[in-house]
Order: sequence, then structure tokens, then C-alpha cells
Amino acid sequence: MFTKRSALAAAIAASALVLTACSDDGKSMAAHEGMTAGASPTSAPASSAVFNDADVMFAQMMIPHHEQAVEMADLAATRAADPEVKELAEKIKEAQDPEIATMESWLREWGKPVPTGGMGHDMPGIMSEGDMKKLEAAKGTEFDKQFVTMMIAHHEGAIDMARTEEAKGVNPEAKALAKTIVTTQQAEIDQMEQILARF
Repeated sequence: MFTKRSALAAAIAASALVLTACSDDGKSMAAHEGMTAGASPTSAPASSAVFNDADVMFAQMMIPHHEQAVEMADLAATRAADPEVKELAEKIKEAQDPEIATMESWLREWGKPVPTGGMGHDMPGIMSEGDMKKLEAAKGTEFDKQFVTMMIAHHEGAIDMARTEEAKGVNPEAKALAKTIVTTQQAEIDQMEQILARF
């Protein structure tokens, strides 16, 4: 009797497990079928909810673009003479370093490659290797002039890219970052033009 009861209990438990598994599979399948390319469960970060090719291109291009700006800003710490140039360079680095990390996280969430190994030559505002070597070799007022002149062009390129994202992107967070870039970097361009007028 004990054996029959044990067998019956085992059968009931097994049936319950099968039903539970089916139920879970149904939920998993429904969740999977409800996700399209670029979609994610509602519990995931909003950045992965929706995106298109323009969003991906924006992040993939802006990451190396920002990395070069940070590289230029790093040079100012030991080469700039003007206190305002040094302060601005630090401000640029503090703003763009976190933005790089944010955009890298988006690309990983979207299942897209994170760029490595430098910039494309056709990217708006990008300095050439020769430009960067020239800036690295300069010091004092000469560095300040070159830095401000190059960074104005660099920022103008970033603004062009950001405006393209505002017009063609669909991801809310990417579009919000693009708007921030336009506003922030235009204000910095205005400041740098005032600095350049002093030299």
C-alpha cells in the first residue's frame, strides 16, 4: 500500500512539474515572440527598447569621436598655459568620458559591435594623426591656440553627427544624448571662440 501511494504521489508530482514547465515554456515563448530586433522585456533598460540603424551609427561613430576629444583634453593638463583652456579641457573630459561608457553599454545591449582601434578618416571633425602629433608637440600659448582651433572643428563635427541622430534616430536615450551634445558643445564652441579672440 505504501508503495502504491508513493507511486501515485510521484505521478502527481511529475504531472505538476510537466504542467509548470509547459506553463513556463509558454510564457518564455510568448516573451520571445513579443521581442523584435532591438526590443527587450519591460524590465530591461529603456535604452534597448527600440533602436534603428541611425542610433547604432550614432553610438559607433560618437564613441571614437569622443575618445579623440578626451585624448586632446588630456594633453592640456601638461601643455596648456591658459587657465581657462585647462579648465575647459577638464570639463570636456569629465563630460565625454561617461558618455563613452553610456554609448558602449547601449551597443552591448543592442548586440552591436563596440568600436575599437581609432576613428574613420571621413568622420566629421576628426583630427588626423598629423594634427594630433602637432598638438602633442606644442606647449604654452601655441598649444592653447592649436587646441582651441582644433577642438572647435572637432565639436562642430560632433554637432553635425548629433543633429543627424536627432533627425533620424528612434531611441529616446540616444536622441536625448544627441540633444545634450548639441547644446553643450555649441556653448563650448562659443567659449572657445572668445578664448581664441584673446590670442
